[in-house]
Amino acid sequence: MITQKQWRWAAPVVVLAALALVVAQLRRAPPFDWVAFRAAFSGLDWRWLALAGLSAYATYYVRALRWAVFLRPMRPHPGMWNLVKATIIGFTAITLLGRPGEIVRPYLISRKEDVSLASQLAAWFLERLFDLLFALGIFGFGLSHLDASRVRTSAPLRWAFHAGGALVLILSTICLILLVLLSGYAETCRTRLVAALGFLHEHHLAKAEKSIDTFLQGVESLRGIRPVLELGLYTALEWILIAGCYLCVTRSFVGIFRFSLVDVLTYMGFVAFGAVVQLPGIGGGMQVVSVLVLHELFGIGVATATGMTLVLWIITFVILVPVGVVLAIQEGLTWRSWRVLQEETAL
Repeated sequence: MITQKQWRWAAPVVVLAALALVVAQLRRAPPFDWVAFRAAFSGLDWRWLALAGLSAYATYYVRALRWAVFLRPMRPHPGMWNLVKATIIGFTAITLLGRPGEIVRPYLISRKEDVSLASQLAAWFLERLFDLLFALGIFGFGLSHLDASRVRTSAPLRWAFHAGGALVLILSTICLILLVLLSGYAETCRTRLVAALGFLHEHHLAKAEKSIDTFLQGVESLRGIRPVLELGLYTALEWILIAGCYLCVTRSFVGIFRFSLVDVLTYMGFVAFGAVVQLPGIGGGMQVVSVLVLHELFGIGVATATGMTLVLWIITFVILVPVGVVLAIQEGLTWRSWRVLQEETAL
C-alpha cells in the first residue's frame, strides 16, 4: 500500500511524465495549419450564428425560471428580472474567473430576494444535479447511437466508450439516489449527517448543524411531485435550446461537415461531459474535448476543429460578457467586492 509520504514523491513524477508525453506528441505533430483555420471562418453563415446566439441567450432565461422554482418555498413570487440579471452576471463571472465565479449568482439572488446564502448554495447544488443528470443522459445517448452517427471508431475507442457508458450508469444512479433522498427523506439525511459529524467539537458541531439546517431549507423546493416535474421540464427545455445552439453553430460552417441531429447530440454529449473537467488557464476541458472529438471522431482537421470550437465558445459564453459586465457595474460589483465575497464564503 502506498503511504502518504510516497504519494508526495509519486505525484510530481506522474505529472512530469504526463507533461513529457504531451511535449513528445506536440513535437511529432504537424505544424498548425493557419490557412485552414482562417478558411473555416471565410464561409460562415451569419444567419445560423444569429440563431445560435438567440438560443444561447434564451437558455439563461430558462435557468432563471428554474431558479424561481427553487425559491418558491421561501419566495412564492420572486422578481424575475432579479433572477435574470443574477444569472447573466453569474455566468459572466464564470467566464471571466472560472469556477470561483459560481458563488456570484447565489450571492446576488440571496441579496436581492432577502434569503440566506446557504439556501441559494443549496439551490445551486440542485441545479447542478439536474444539469448533470441531463448531461449524462445526452452523453449516454451519444455512446449508444455511435453507429447511427458518422463517428469513426477503432478498437481502443470502443473500449473507452463501453467504459464511459458504465461510468454514466454509475453517476446517473448516484444522482437519482441523491434526488430521491433529498426530496423524500430530508430529515433522515439531516440525522445521518449530524451523527456522522459527531466527532467534531461542540462549537464546530453547532455551526455544522446550522449549516445543514439552512441547506435543507434550500432543498424544500423538491417536496412534492409538481416542483420536481417543473424542474425536470425547465431543465429539458434548457438542454433543447443548448442542442439548438450547437446545431446552428455546426450548420454555420458551410461546406465543412454536415452534422445530423444524432451527430450534434453525440458531439454535445461528449463536450458536456468534458466540461466537468477543469484545466488551469482555460477554465475547463470543454475546449480540449471539443477539438479532440471533432478531429478524432468526425475526421475534421485540427485547424478547422479549433475554429469551430472557438466559435462555439464565443456564442455560448463570450457574447454574454458585455451585457454581464454592464449589469454587474449597475449592481455595484467590483473586484474589491469580489475578493470580500470570496473571504466571506471561504470554507
